[in-house]
Amino acid sequence: MAAGLLLLLLAFPVLLSGMPRGERHESRHEIDQLEETWANAILHRNVQQMDALLADDYMAITPSGMLVSKDQTLANMRNGTMRFSTIATSDRKVRFYGGTAVVTSRAYVIGTMPEGPLQGSYRYTRVYVRDDQGKWQIVSFEASRIRPRGKQR
Repeated sequence: MAAGLLLLLLAFPVLLSGMPRGERHESRHEIDQLEETWANAILHRNVQQMDALLADDYMAITPSGMLVSKDQTLANMRNGTMRFSTIATSDRKVRFYGGTAVVTSRAYVIGTMPEGPLQGSYRYTRVYVRDDQGKWQIVSFEASRIRPRGKQR
């Protein structure tokens, strides 16, 4: 009984994470690199790179609450209605659930969206899923504006 309990306690962190520690570390490094690749693709309007990173069923929720598909995102980038001059991220956290990675972070951005100008601090969640070939793709994104204390709508 004691040996079984000890085995369960030793395995508990692996069970919680959904993957072994070494694999989690390697995957964390991959996700960090993909986050940087994404930011660079946005800043340099690299539609081809964005297309490769986004899953076909990708869906975003903008800070104004609009739903935007992969096709719409790429079209907005191509036609210039979505442009960014600054994306400075901090406070990134990556969590894994099997073949899914959930990234939460803070970003200061300056740009333009189809809804109009965009400038300020935001918190976002980006969700990656690993496909059968081991490639990570972005399936979901949501951003919310960080309002200064005492400043509510």
